[in-house]
Amino acid sequence: MAAPKKIGAQTRWFQNPPVILACATIVGEKEGMGPLGHTFDKVIMDSYYHEKSWEKAEQRMLQEAMQMAVERAGLSLKDIDFMLAGDLLNQIISANYTARNLEVPFIGLYGACATLYESMALGAMLIDGGFAEYVLIGASSHYATAERQYRFPVEQGTQRPLYAQWTVTGAAGMVLAQQGAGPVITHATIGKVVDLGQQDPMNMGAAMAPAAADTIMYHFVDTGRTIDYYDLVITGDLGTYGKELAQRILINNGYDITPRFTDCGVLVYAPEQDAHAGGSGCACSAVVTCGYLRQEMQKGNYQHVLGVGTGALLSPCSSLQGENIPGIAHAVVIEAN
Repeated sequence: MAAPKKIGAQTRWFQNPPVILACATIVGEKEGMGPLGHTFDKVIMDSYYHEKSWEKAEQRMLQEAMQMAVERAGLSLKDIDFMLAGDLLNQIISANYTARNLEVPFIGLYGACATLYESMALGAMLIDGGFAEYVLIGASSHYATAERQYRFPVEQGTQRPLYAQWTVTGAAGMVLAQQGAGPVITHATIGKVVDLGQQDPMNMGAAMAPAAADTIMYHFVDTGRTIDYYDLVITGDLGTYGKELAQRILINNGYDITPRFTDCGVLVYAPEQDAHAGGSGCACSAVVTCGYLRQEMQKGNYQHVLGVGTGALLSPCSSLQGENIPGIAHAVVIEAN
């Protein structure tokens, strides 16, 4: 029997579109000083967030953001059917320990910086499939934890190339529901892993851009839509160079989305903040989507949005062994309700 909610090769549509019922965001000082600072719920000025390590600070941010989202939805943790969350740390420890403390049924996810959008897609499937009424999702990252895991300890003061990005310090929580007030998720296009041979762990944009372009193209092919349907196409964290590369790939394949295309990593920092190529990390798309994007939709500025979470699938082990850095991208259609 064919899958009745499958469209084309990689897209699924939701018969009963889940509602984004509530969101919450917490960011670090650098993010709070950026152009989107006013869209975030809480800005922490201490990178340790009163904890003994940056890793503990990241976990605290994630737990607080997810609890805040539940409270804003007018729910309690007992109402939550599933928690879907992940982060960049080995064995997704921020999400694991948050789930331990919240004591709700937990499915841990790792999609690198695409984790929030992976969670949105799977959470929507759980709700539309009748397996859940409320799903709590979240993602987090921290500049200092990511740097010393994937690249160099920040204390070392290593010179960063201009194409490098700055991992966003922050966390976001989102509650998806069967019904209620808020934007709805109508489609999800699940991406394939794309590897064009990029090996530089400083150059995440180049690793992710081909996957982002591939998923966007498949979304248009599967749905039969054109860019004119969307007010905005926004990728997760390609940064300035990755965004330009994705645009070129799309144009070369007959899809010019340039007038309606932006990237969370481009939006989150101002040029004078010296973030080089822009923002990255799980929290990049998470805080921009749950903060800026949701608020713009509430104001009526956007009706139809194609959000594309982007992730670089590397590890310290793979980089040290000279492996390539494959990319992944998952797209979710968010529409005004």
